[in-house]
Order: sequence, then structure tokens, then C-alpha cells
Amino acid sequence: MLTAPRGGCQSAWGGPARTDMADGRPFYLNLLRIRLPIGGWVSILHRVSGALLALATPLLLYAFMLSLDSPEGYACVVGFFASVPGFLLALGLVWATLHHFLAGLRHLAMDLGWGKDRRPARLSAFASVALALLLTLAWAVG
Repeated sequence: MLTAPRGGCQSAWGGPARTDMADGRPFYLNLLRIRLPIGGWVSILHRVSGALLALATPLLLYAFMLSLDSPEGYACVVGFFASVPGFLLALGLVWATLHHFLAGLRHLAMDLGWGKDRRPARLSAFASVALALLLTLAWAVG
């Protein structure tokens, strides 16, 4: 049987553990109700875009290989990317590439100590999201 150490229990954050619950169970943490700051969203989207790019790399390599194999393969790949699903896939990959690059530059700058204060951190987060969206829109239109 586990017993509490002398001096009381400590939570994961170093403070005293919550003991106000009647049945001793931990409280439910609803992750959908937590309001993350923009920097948190940029960090999460940086990870999501990196995972998306990693998963898409084999498919893009296959499409590249198919397009180099024969004129029919090239026509097949061009036809796919000219369709609506192919265009949306390409649009998502362009956004993922741009966002991952810009958010990575932001994280690198913050690791070097640039823009760590609250206001510059928020501005750089908004700027990375806005610039990725604008460049993706420019790619889609142009």
C-alpha cells in the first residue's frame, strides 16, 4: 500500500497536491476548454505541419517517381494535381511547408533570446501565422 511521504504530497508543479476532492479521484481536465495563447497555437501547428510533411513525403516521392517514369505517368500526376482534391492537397502541403518554416524561424529566434517578452512573442506568433496564410493564398492565386 502506498502512503504519503512526511510533510504532505507534492503535485507535479511542486505545490501541494489537491485534497479537496471528496472521492480522491483527479479532476477531469477538458483540453477543449483551455484557451491557449497564440504562441501555444503556433507551437502546436508547427508540430502538426511537421508531422503532415513527414507523412506526405513518401506520397510526394511516389508522385515524382511516377511523373518521371513515362509520359502517361506524368499526365496522371498532372491530372491529379489539377483536380479539386489534388489542388486542396497541394494547398495544404504548401501551407504546411510555409508555416513549418516560419514557425521554425520564430522558435529559433526565441531560442537565441530574441522576442521572448510577451508583446514581441505575440507579434511574432501572429506574424508567422498571417504570413504563412498570405503566402499560401498568393501561391493559390498565382
